Amino acid sequence: MPGSTDEAISLAERIFQILDQGRFTATYKYAVLTALLDLCLENVSRTGAAPDVLTTRQLAEKVLELYWPQTRPWSAAGELRQSSGPGGGQAEIVRAIATLRHRVGADRSLPLAQARLAAPDQFEALVRFVEWKLVEMPLPRLQTIGDEVVSFIYTIAWDARIDRREMRRYQETGGGAFDNRIHLRAGVGENLVRLNGLLRPLLQRAWAIKVAELNDREESELERFLFGPERVSLAPVCDPLRDLQDDRCFYCADRLGRSALAPEVDHFIPWARHPDDSLDNLVVAHRRCNGQKRDFLAAADHLARWRVRSRERTVDLDAIGIRLRWQRAIERTTGVARAIYLHLPPGTRLWVTAQHFVALDATAVRTALE
Repeated sequence: MPGSTDEAISLAERIFQILDQGRFTATYKYAVLTALLDLCLENVSRTGAAPDVLTTRQLAEKVLELYWPQTRPWSAAGELRQSSGPGGGQAEIVRAIATLRHRVGADRSLPLAQARLAAPDQFEALVRFVEWKLVEMPLPRLQTIGDEVVSFIYTIAWDARIDRREMRRYQETGGGAFDNRIHLRAGVGENLVRLNGLLRPLLQRAWAIKVAELNDREESELERFLFGPERVSLAPVCDPLRDLQDDRCFYCADRLGRSALAPEVDHFIPWARHPDDSLDNLVVAHRRCNGQKRDFLAAADHLARWRVRSRERTVDLDAIGIRLRWQRAIERTTGVARAIYLHLPPGTRLWVTAQHFVALDATAVRTALE
């Protein structure tokens, strides 16, 4: 893969400088940077090459996805504040998302995909509003270090003086003068993929610290609430996936059972590496196997069977998704797998079972992901 370690370190240092800036009143910079990480992972090519162009529409949908679970009520007072600016101390994007959540009567664990199905027109209006807010505020301002704008992550064709009427024409007709492309600087997409394991936890920690400051809370209370895997209940998919797997553990292939072997839904691509609750990323495993796998990456044999399941059982997975109104995102999920596995350095140890690991077999991994 192209790119040098020096380039990756330089990019990381500049991103840390952005995080140290005190001029942001809302948490948008964390959301945008995290969304860029996710989009680079999700949109790699079949060979694992990162994208060099993203769009404001893609970014808006990803930012909405990141904020959606954070609008769950934190207390009787409602959702957490994510801004210190005017308007009651709430970021406009967060307030708009919370409004849709209340409108569809969303419980604490309702997946965003189900809200989209419940109110498609309102959801589309929300995406357009989020897109406008990103275009108007954080995107032209994010790369400001001190008093200088240094476009080291991306370039865009507009600045903070963008006219909303121009944006509205683009959103309503797909035409007009507005250019929605976000051009990543040379090597940035590749290095964001390489740095994902380092940058993601740092961004989440900084985001949690900011929310803690805005709400006078301890960040240790908030980080799991904001980013933890239990934000959406996976219980509805457990039995259908058990049936799909012939009631066998995905990893050890023994029968699923009770007590210590009781089945649990696991994120095949670990949540810590990329938050993905879509159906193709979920498997059922013994509680023991799930606990042993933890946040490790599964070995090539597991990867191959996972890919075969998505291809050969796609009709069954589609049926589960339709019945439960649960999202399938096979291209996105596979893109993330390619981005992570095809960038692993030689000698990486991958999990097989219990405490048994094997060295990365790059050929087997590539074959599984073709």
